[in-house]
Amino acid sequence: MARYTGPAWKKSRRLGISLTETGKEIAKRNYPPGQHGNQRKKLSEYALQLQEKQKLRFMYGINERQFRKLYDRAGKMEGKHGENFLILLETRLDNLVYRLGFANTRRQARQLVNHGHIQVDGSRVDIPSYLVEPGQVIGLRERSESLALIKDNLENTVTRLEFIEFDENSKSGKMTRLPERSELNAEIDESFVVEYYNKLG
Repeated sequence: MARYTGPAWKKSRRLGISLTETGKEIAKRNYPPGQHGNQRKKLSEYALQLQEKQKLRFMYGINERQFRKLYDRAGKMEGKHGENFLILLETRLDNLVYRLGFANTRRQARQLVNHGHIQVDGSRVDIPSYLVEPGQVIGLRERSESLALIKDNLENTVTRLEFIEFDENSKSGKMTRLPERSELNAEIDESFVVEYYNKLG
């Protein structure tokens, strides 16, 4: 399945969650789009599991193949499968570029990475799915520091998550440690995702 490139706000309303984690998409119309959007139907157990999986997949903007590959990798780690999966999603380079404030959406962050604007430990990395280790420094290439888009995004970034550290002088930051479950989106129930893939086998 290809990566979704359609209207993000409509998808947020369909799934009932803010995929950008700002709440703007569903602030005014907290119901699915379409003529019958207000007529909510009771979902089956499978539909709930699929919906939760889709919420997570569309939130991080990953295609199904990458999503499943990362899920399987999380299963080989110690600890809870679902929580490990969320942590791996958070350590993707495109997500951390977004968390640091270089981009105002994950889509924009992925584009910045693809176009070669981002460095990790001083080396250019143009792979959005690159998994960053705690302590690795994420910064901008010298020619990218003057981009108006990035400057505006950094100026408009008010807060960052506790596991993220940013240096205003060098315009670089890092993940100081792996995130804890309590610091990540509380609207996601990762146990449904685990149940969904357990049924698939």
